[in-house]
Amino acid sequence: MKICYLADAGSIHTQKWVKYFADKGHEVHLISIKPFVQCDLENVKLHLIKKVKSPIRNPIRSSYSYAINSFSVLKQVKRLLKEIEPDILHAHYLTTYGTIGALTGFHPFILTAWGSDVLISPKKSKIFRWAVKFALGKADLITCDADHIKEPLINVGAKPGKIRIVYFGIDTKKFKPREGSENINEELGISDSPTVISLRNLAPVYDIKSLIASVPMVSKEIPGVQFVIAGKGPQETKLKELTRSLNVSDNVKFIGSIPNDELPKYLSSMDVYVSTSLSDAGLAASTAEAMACGLPVVITDFGDNRKWIEDGESGFIVPLKDPKALAEKIIYLLKNKDIRREFGMRNRKIIEEKNNYYREMEKMENSYIELTGGHKS
Repeated sequence: MKICYLADAGSIHTQKWVKYFADKGHEVHLISIKPFVQCDLENVKLHLIKKVKSPIRNPIRSSYSYAINSFSVLKQVKRLLKEIEPDILHAHYLTTYGTIGALTGFHPFILTAWGSDVLISPKKSKIFRWAVKFALGKADLITCDADHIKEPLINVGAKPGKIRIVYFGIDTKKFKPREGSENINEELGISDSPTVISLRNLAPVYDIKSLIASVPMVSKEIPGVQFVIAGKGPQETKLKELTRSLNVSDNVKFIGSIPNDELPKYLSSMDVYVSTSLSDAGLAASTAEAMACGLPVVITDFGDNRKWIEDGESGFIVPLKDPKALAEKIIYLLKNKDIRREFGMRNRKIIEEKNNYYREMEKMENSYIELTGGHKS
């Protein structure tokens, strides 16, 4: 088939998605609005389109700026679709890409929701709500990666019969249990210390503040424990100040974002994975990657997390914004190596059976064939 995606080329999720279909021999085109991206994918034709430089700087008028850019981008996308003549148009993220895809009038048109585009964007303004509702109404098929996203989709205008669950999936060949890397431990300066890792960005929604607040309690019980905090974000300075005020700077390593290809060896060098997120669409990719690598996890009680982790069987579910509960579970896992190993083995099996990248993409491929009536260019 000739498949055209409208999506953020800079996102690892987009890159994984298009790579699968390019590797399967389909002709894959990726249209992205971002002018500068790091995207080097073999056999994928990347089309970068420009946004209008809007003079509007007042946040209150951001919706107006959004509309101006949408019409500018639409003209460029329509021209590209006329040149490409794809069998399928698949837009990722309901606002911007989803709206643009819907406005082209192209069919078959598939729309994939990512989470905040359904849970947050429609509440920002009337124009965002209209954009999401319009895009959903034009889609021939809508996919999402969490059951709890279905109802919000329906509330904004999606027809229940058009919604299917397709997980983004984890590459279980890449993310798998392996020996820890001594080089990583030396690089981080953690030697043989007990280690906890977080891969969430340093933004309010991921509540890294609660993770850092748990460190004094954990370090009191587990001297020398090291918390590796990967990711970047607007709260980095404040979070570093918090570690100093709590006198735990020696226990916390801020290491910035880790390239996806490097993640498996980092995860395999850790003892426990933690996510303190206040909101996620489905199971967070970083959580699933840690599970695939055989790590026990401690994650917050939100969304579909309890559908993936049975509390006390393969990890722990803790209340939101509860550093004490978080610390208790981390301490328990660090003190019980056999339990960590047992939880990790169960997590690996869960990902292999329920969130396998190859199986999920095969489901999507079958949907493409269904929508095109088996037609292949």
